[in-house]
Amino acid sequence: MELKYILEAVLFSAQKPLSLKELRDVFATAVEHGEANEVARSLKKVKDSQLTSALEELTKDHETANRSYRLACVAGSWQFVTQPEYAPWLKALVGHRLRPSRLSQPALETLSIIAYRQPITRAEIEQIRGVTVDGVMQTLLERGLVEQVGRAEVVGRPMNYGTTALFLEYFGLRSLEDLPAADELRRIVVQKPEGPVTADAGLATVPPDQLGSPAAEQKGEAIEPKPDSAAESPPAEPN
Repeated sequence: MELKYILEAVLFSAQKPLSLKELRDVFATAVEHGEANEVARSLKKVKDSQLTSALEELTKDHETANRSYRLACVAGSWQFVTQPEYAPWLKALVGHRLRPSRLSQPALETLSIIAYRQPITRAEIEQIRGVTVDGVMQTLLERGLVEQVGRAEVVGRPMNYGTTALFLEYFGLRSLEDLPAADELRRIVVQKPEGPVTADAGLATVPPDQLGSPAAEQKGEAIEPKPDSAAESPPAEPN
């Protein structure tokens, strides 16, 4: 009994797409259900590389057989899907499903920038687009296509944004590596803010009264620390 045929049976019976982790869990618990045979025991600790290899082989088998359905990996999960040309008959069977409204052109442009340049801040997106993106970002966040992915290591620590697994599912992508080539978009230079001023690399920020003024430093002028109140005027000379 080959691994790929076991996977075919599992995925054919599954009610949802399955990730490699979920498939591993199936193989790990298979010996607990029914009669534990030698094959089930041998595959109890199946590796991701074995699963991926068998799934890829199964995909090629279905493509060669030219069936009405195929095995697809979307957002890292595997499932059987029907070929697009059979859509009219399937719609007649199950009816039309309500789908979210289409994304507007500004939303698609903003989403493309995030997909290719992530992680990226809102200010950097606006540099590339040349317009504010507050409303568009709110739409993308509400639709679950983008999410916050930490803060940028620059002044103010603005939030970084990136795409989600739902983004991959929405566009039918296996991973971000499947995005079409967009070298021109990746080459656009984004002016990043300066990082926090520190006394030395790797050290904590020094007190503000010991920091030099950037403008003065450019002129070669040093900013002296403000003297203590006791030292503001010289002591009176004795009579």
